[in-house]
Amino acid sequence: MRPRPTLPSAAATLVDTITASYLQAAGGDPVRAMRSLVQDALTDLHEAERRTSRRDRLISRGYVRGTTDPDAD
Repeated sequence: MRPRPTLPSAAATLVDTITASYLQAAGGDPVRAMRSLVQDALTDLHEAERRTSRRDRLISRGYVRGTTDPDAD
C-alpha cells in the first residue's frame, strides 16, 4: 500500500474546518456527516458535468454555425 500524499497546511486546515462543519450539522453523528458530505459532493459533481456538457454543446454549435455566440441565429 502506498503512503497517502500529505496536504499543504492551508488545505489540511480547510479539510478540518469542512469536516467539523459537517459533523456539527449532523449532530455529532459521523455516519450522517459522511453521508451528507458524499451527497453534497455528488450533487456538485453532477452540476459540474451538466455545465461541461452544456459548454461542449455550445462550442460544437458554434463550430457548426461558424460562431461561438449562442444567440446568433
